[in-house]
Amino acid sequence: MAILPIKLIAACAVALAAAGMCAPAVAAGAAAPVKEKHPKAEAVLKAQAKKKPSKKAAAAASAAAAAAATVAADPLEVDEPDITDTKITEYACELNNKLTIYTNEGDDSHIALRWKQRLHRLARVGTTTGALRFENPHWGLIWIGIPSKGILLDSKLNRQLANECKNAEQSAIVAAAPPDASKS
Repeated sequence: MAILPIKLIAACAVALAAAGMCAPAVAAGAAAPVKEKHPKAEAVLKAQAKKKPSKKAAAAASAAAAAAATVAADPLEVDEPDITDTKITEYACELNNKLTIYTNEGDDSHIALRWKQRLHRLARVGTTTGALRFENPHWGLIWIGIPSKGILLDSKLNRQLANECKNAEQSAIVAAAPPDASKS
């Protein structure tokens, strides 16, 4: 029984100490902050602002700009692909969205996808599930195709662009499916 009051006293002491440490910070935050201007600090800040950037900083900035330019300048991701001699598959999606996929029988690692009046080239990405996954990292588009439907995602905005996308063949399978006899 003597242990319980000792623990209670210790817990109260810790709580009081914590409250005492927080009280000055709360009081200081409640009061209007007064900015002190130190003349020497202002002079140093002005001198740093006038000073030219160092050679290392300039080299790092130019390297970063060059890397960004090479990523954005990849013509296979940015330019519209050539769709001559391709198989055309049109999809009807939820909310009356429509998209068209152009496939080339000689190249199954890429597709061209028309979405919102723009043609995008997407490269195939391997999956463990067997789903068809195509991506364009520049535009942030991801097309995932499974046997029953397809979905178009925007990886930059983390949202769906089109869902329940079905071509004529997929829609015919759903329409031909007999209704369940168990439902009465």
